[in-house]
Amino acid sequence: MPEGHTVHRIARQLALDLVGRPLAVSSPQGRFAAGAARLDGRVMTRASAVGKQLFCAFGDDDVLRVHLGLYGAWDLYGDVSPLGDGERVRGSLGAPRVRPGAAMDAQPSTRRLRMGEDETEHTTAGAAEGDPTWPPPPLGQVRVRLDSGTVVADLRGPSACEVLTADEAALVRDRLGPDPQEVDDLDAAGDVVVERVTRRNVPVGQLLMDQSVVAGIGNIYRAELLFRARLDPWTQGRRVPPDTVRALWHDWSVLLADGIRDGVMLTREDLDAAGRERARHDPTARHWVYGRGGLPCRVCGTPVVVEEMAARKLYRCPVCQV
Repeated sequence: MPEGHTVHRIARQLALDLVGRPLAVSSPQGRFAAGAARLDGRVMTRASAVGKQLFCAFGDDDVLRVHLGLYGAWDLYGDVSPLGDGERVRGSLGAPRVRPGAAMDAQPSTRRLRMGEDETEHTTAGAAEGDPTWPPPPLGQVRVRLDSGTVVADLRGPSACEVLTADEAALVRDRLGPDPQEVDDLDAAGDVVVERVTRRNVPVGQLLMDQSVVAGIGNIYRAELLFRARLDPWTQGRRVPPDTVRALWHDWSVLLADGIRDGVMLTREDLDAAGRERARHDPTARHWVYGRGGLPCRVCGTPVVVEEMAARKLYRCPVCQV
């Protein structure tokens, strides 16, 4: 399942390429036909993420809410902006894109960017190579298509895709726990997380996955945060020292920012620059315990344990996390 950093990257991508533009909105699959008709021809004014949920505002009244769930992903085609350096050049998300030396009336390319649990990019023959077909035909069961004329964003397989009023979207946001990227005061938001964790008799490993406690943490980040804190996932929330919860919250803010910047969940703090670069291309080198069931702990050598917690796999070191 895509975790919080992915949804923030999607929001930033949509802000770069779709915000401020009138969009042709359709539902090739047909399951979102009424919602598409409600948004068709309107300007997207904002794209933002809270935890694993994406909110795309159309004016002051309507909001497209998307939750990718286990299988959802966005495919983007055309003149897709680069994240990272592209954001720094523009200075603000959603600003008009002008490439030095680029013809303003150039045809869109056929770059395809898949944004879901993993990000992949493909380049195929298209308008830039003489193929006049634009927009590209939908691939698979596309729930909603957003077309700016130069960029197409196709959503497939979400667990939620609906148009809400601004008030209804605010209610959804209010039910979510703090997101480090969306709060004004990191320490004050940390106090909220401390209170929501330490009042419960539920295992802390389960609480970190509860989106009403803290937003955006999924199975990978859960396992890695708890290992980095050397904390047993089965410890009841009320038995976790408040300072430990605050440290988890601040560590989550760091890992989330790293994931948004790099597009990769790289959670090992023991790697130097060369090691981080290798891990970017080798998923088996990215994590302390996640996905390493039966393999030796990178710290003590004890085999990593795989258990089940609330119907999800839980990875931990039985020696380091006590």
